[in-house]
Amino acid sequence: MNSLSNISCEAVLPVTELKSTDEIERSIQKKYRKYLWSPFIKAAKEFSLVEDGDRIAVAISGGKDSLLLAKLLQELQRASRTEFELVFISMNPGFNSENLENLKKNLDHLRIPCEIYDDNIFEIAEKMAKDYPCYMCAKMRRGSLYTKAVSLGCNKLALGHHMDDVAETVLMSMFQMSKYETMLPRLKADNFDIELIRPLYYVEEKDIIKFTANNGILAMNCGCTVAAGKTSSKRRETKELIRELAKSNPNIKKNILNSTKNVNLEKILGWKIGGKKYGYLDKY
Repeated sequence: MNSLSNISCEAVLPVTELKSTDEIERSIQKKYRKYLWSPFIKAAKEFSLVEDGDRIAVAISGGKDSLLLAKLLQELQRASRTEFELVFISMNPGFNSENLENLKKNLDHLRIPCEIYDDNIFEIAEKMAKDYPCYMCAKMRRGSLYTKAVSLGCNKLALGHHMDDVAETVLMSMFQMSKYETMLPRLKADNFDIELIRPLYYVEEKDIIKFTANNGILAMNCGCTVAAGKTSSKRRETKELIRELAKSNPNIKKNILNSTKNVNLEKILGWKIGGKKYGYLDKY
């Protein structure tokens, strides 16, 4: 595990030998259909994430989430009548040689034809924000992926954020920033002519972990060479809080996510649309 202040990067390790690519692909439709394929399809349909004529760049970080995302989209391309293209891209922000070789090995074994391109973001982020590099790094990584995807003629960029990320973001926005918002399953980029989509929106992390570990996949657990020992993880703290709450309420993550669909403006003190603030007393 890599130290992140007093919080640790949670490692996901295989519990069996690496299974064949065919077995891994079959498990998506068979053993994990209810937990991975069905919620993936639900999000794709509900939010119109994949449409005819799309050219989708799929961002591969090397972690469990993005590797599963790639396989799900490949399965959808094979099974769907919707005509769309997939372009797999992986940015190397400064991975060590071990992580980079493991990424290449996984891409080859999983039959993901991915372009790995270099962009020395780890080093740049550390120089620009030595004490707290994570925000700067995330912003730069997103910009790099947008730029690459647009250069390849893609109209959408798919990222591997899952239900846990969504629920954690809701609580973090409340606890850390005094506002109520979450990750959206689909949104237009501010400074690029491209849309961001999150097809794993309804997939739970625990099921991704089971899929990865039980298929013998050694995904990248933490590729960062900069932030270790420098930045406490508020997201990790929030993840632990939700984990504790789930012991008495197993549906806590789904409830948090669904709360973002059921906002009662009659019982909200204030809200913001298009940068303009409104309050309940405006029409009292």
